[in-house]
Amino acid sequence: MNYVNYEKYTAWMRKIADVKNAIAVLSWDQETYQPSMGADFRGQQISTLSGLAHDLFLNPELEKVLADLQTDTSLTDSQKKNVQLSFDDLKREKKYSTAFVEEISKAISEAYHAWVKARSKNDFKTFEPKLKKLVELKRKEAELLGYENHPYNALLNLYEPLQTVSDTDVLFDDLKKELVPFIKKIAEKKQPKNDFMFGHFPKQNQWQLGIELLKQMNFDFNAGRQDESVHPFTTAFAPTDVRLTTHIEEKNFYTMIWSCLHEGGHGLYEQGLPTSHYGLPGGEAVSLGIHESQSRLWENMVGRSLNYWKGNWKTVQQFFPGKFENLTAVDFYKAINMVEPSLIRIEADELTYHFHVIIRYEIEKLLLDGSLEVADIPAVWNKKYFDYLGVKVPNDAMGCLQDIHWSHGSFGYFPTYTIGSLYAAQFFHFAKKEIAGLDSMIENGDLKPLLEWLRKKIHQHGRLKSAKEISEDICGEPLNVKYFVDYAKEKFGN
Repeated sequence: MNYVNYEKYTAWMRKIADVKNAIAVLSWDQETYQPSMGADFRGQQISTLSGLAHDLFLNPELEKVLADLQTDTSLTDSQKKNVQLSFDDLKREKKYSTAFVEEISKAISEAYHAWVKARSKNDFKTFEPKLKKLVELKRKEAELLGYENHPYNALLNLYEPLQTVSDTDVLFDDLKKELVPFIKKIAEKKQPKNDFMFGHFPKQNQWQLGIELLKQMNFDFNAGRQDESVHPFTTAFAPTDVRLTTHIEEKNFYTMIWSCLHEGGHGLYEQGLPTSHYGLPGGEAVSLGIHESQSRLWENMVGRSLNYWKGNWKTVQQFFPGKFENLTAVDFYKAINMVEPSLIRIEADELTYHFHVIIRYEIEKLLLDGSLEVADIPAVWNKKYFDYLGVKVPNDAMGCLQDIHWSHGSFGYFPTYTIGSLYAAQFFHFAKKEIAGLDSMIENGDLKPLLEWLRKKIHQHGRLKSAKEISEDICGEPLNVKYFVDYAKEKFGN
């Protein structure tokens, strides 16, 4: 094997990763601790570094090294896969000019700050011009990348490789057929009480409980930390430095729990990626759908289960003395699993959640193909919320300004939330079959066996296995809506 070439390739890719992770540090700081006056220069700094990373990747010397390595028959299977994936990434990256990379990077930074301001003012028009610019650039990006049938395919593929609009439409249609009548059936039943989830829950107590739940999940605080942000997110600079953020509302006990468990799931995946492949495809998450499967599995299959709260009920009562008197873990379990149409995606129940995703997906498709203009988003959003969920949107902050994603330019991302939820149910089904007594382990707070199973089956592979290959290895088949439907009907049927 040509060790010199492979080592040169590895060193080069790690240098690019170093620059990208420096960008990630600046972006994390932008959403957590950066003073408001730092916005303009921060946008410039991120734009400059994005251009440098792009230029490093497109260096002809690296392309030659990759071309030579592709004909090297002495490479191991994982080395071949790394090289092939990097070569594919290079071909895609060549479609972008440095000027375009810098322009879109700066536009994203400006859009983010406009979104924060618009959300605080509860006024979409404050965000509109920056978002309009970003949508125009995203349409241009789709053209640069190339696509078949629909421009959305080009952007969807960045987050969920090989997934198409037609695949997603079929998936979502199948889900709607099952969920609409089932949710209607649930609505006809007497709903559990959840008034005790609202009131006054001191911020510091919530924060400490969140940390305890993350520790129980085996999130390694020597290789990560948690902070606060307007919208919860996870970012990683290496498997040894993973940052989570949470959002706490003192009058709503739901918010912190789900953001901690959800982001904790993302963080565990990032900490489980192999450090030996840092900078290489083998050290990166395979897709956003698989990434989301990890967060949704911990948030829903574990965190919304009765076993989990039986085990954690005393802890909750200790952190909030007097708040849950005369209540049981079963009362709490019923309250956190209420199926009820709502306004906020990240606080939605497991079933109606998917309509939040579908609404965003449909709007994004219309924006990308030019059928919808940015100025019309609030009206279309509000109509879809009423049509799908029967809820009236009272203002922009609780409507089309609630998510951070569009300010990040993350068009094509939202479908991965539902795709991830479907994968989560499918993977958890097989985890329960393979880990004897998993329900009892969850009740006893012993979550390590589940994490070790996920490490072995998913995390350790990075991008060296595709999402479909991972699913087929674990389940013997690709993604199948059936597992989520069965899980939902068993759980909510009770």
